[in-house]
Amino acid sequence: MQTVSREVLARWQVRKTKKQKRAFEAFLLRALREAGYADARAEECGALLKNRNLIVGNPDTAKVIFTAHYDTCAVLPVPNYITPTNLLVWIFYQLLLVLGMFLCATVLAALIWLLPLSEAALFGASTLMFVAVLCFMCVWMIAGKANKHTANDNTSGVVALLEAALAMPEERRKEVAFVWFDNEESGLFGSSAFAAKHREAARNTLLVNFDCVSDGDTFLVVLPHRMKEEPLADILRASFMPRGAKQALFPTTRKAFYPSDQLHFKRGVGVAALKRGKLGLYLDRIHTREDTMFDEQNINCCADGMLRLADRL
Repeated sequence: MQTVSREVLARWQVRKTKKQKRAFEAFLLRALREAGYADARAEECGALLKNRNLIVGNPDTAKVIFTAHYDTCAVLPVPNYITPTNLLVWIFYQLLLVLGMFLCATVLAALIWLLPLSEAALFGASTLMFVAVLCFMCVWMIAGKANKHTANDNTSGVVALLEAALAMPEERRKEVAFVWFDNEESGLFGSSAFAAKHREAARNTLLVNFDCVSDGDTFLVVLPHRMKEEPLADILRASFMPRGAKQALFPTTRKAFYPSDQLHFKRGVGVAALKRGKLGLYLDRIHTREDTMFDEQNINCCADGMLRLADRL
């Protein structure tokens, strides 16, 4: 792994506030320009929420766009547990989280009734407490204290793109684009704004998105269903089939659901590294202090896959 990539892992895992993101932006763009990408730049887009996507190359003429989000999330007491091949389990887990939030708010509101107040005052105070606790928890998930440990989500994707960009042969650089999206954690806003600004590319250009690729031995490469029978699907399988102990699966969007930035693109492909369990493939630890797993072999697999894909297109 390149020295600059190790520096990202050591110094730049927190990229949440505007100040933190601008500092990282300056660092990343400087590193890319020093590597020969004179056009490395920040592109501001979005109406209600301003996003600064970091771009190398020309997305409107590239044969393929490689992407990853660079913003990071707030630290949470429980992980974001994702089971891309078992949608019912994922939905059930989300419902449990919502139920837990309501239960916590209900318990705190009930404690108000222990105060020596009139019934009307107790009702008003407990209702206010219930609403306030729910609002606090919702706001915390977006604007809470930054998680200092983001090795997998998504420092891994950031570094995978950086490694591929630095290793990309000079003759291929005009044929590819790299985009580090802003504000994925807030609701995929950076990629949405990018798709709105680059409409032709969003409809017609292959886009491969890397999100959480360093904690798991099975790569999930989710293809758009309409791409299933295209020759491009075979090229993707050949490019991203890992070597050694790692494995890769290539389901379509009718067999797997992965909630990340590729969803805004007609030819968007999502890549993640997952673990195997009794309930199928799963992703855990992210959004918590436990997000510390960074398998360099996974990063190399992703970077090598991008290089092979660029060479085959």
